[in-house]
Amino acid sequence: MPTAEQLLRDRGLRVTRPRVAVLEVLTQGGHLEVDEITRQVRERLDSVSTQGVYDVLGALSRAGLARRIEPAGSPARFEARVGDNHHHLVCRSCGAIEDVDCVVGERPCLDPTAGHGFEVDEAEVTFWGLCPSCRQARRSERVA
Repeated sequence: MPTAEQLLRDRGLRVTRPRVAVLEVLTQGGHLEVDEITRQVRERLDSVSTQGVYDVLGALSRAGLARRIEPAGSPARFEARVGDNHHHLVCRSCGAIEDVDCVVGERPCLDPTAGHGFEVDEAEVTFWGLCPSCRQARRSERVA
């Protein structure tokens, strides 16, 4: 697995401590809000501003090393899983997010009935529902 430094170089980005730290946080997995990314980066570096983290996330996203997802009604989240056109399942209650694989490696896994002349290279789908914990809590509330 390439290092964060190598991934940055391969995409033509300067290797800086904040970029390395943010990329390392993202590659640990999950769908992280900027505040959580900033908290984890600050554990690695002496100091970094929230704006600095936003700037790094923007550069990583433009370079294809990070993906920004924005479920309706939720703050933006970022992940390092890119390039496979996967989708997301979001809990309406707690906001938990899980990846949903589609046809991994082939894009898009959905085709619009009317392409309107576009060359489609990605489909973004968000499934909404209740996670197992929230479903259980809801059942418990009904019984009580």
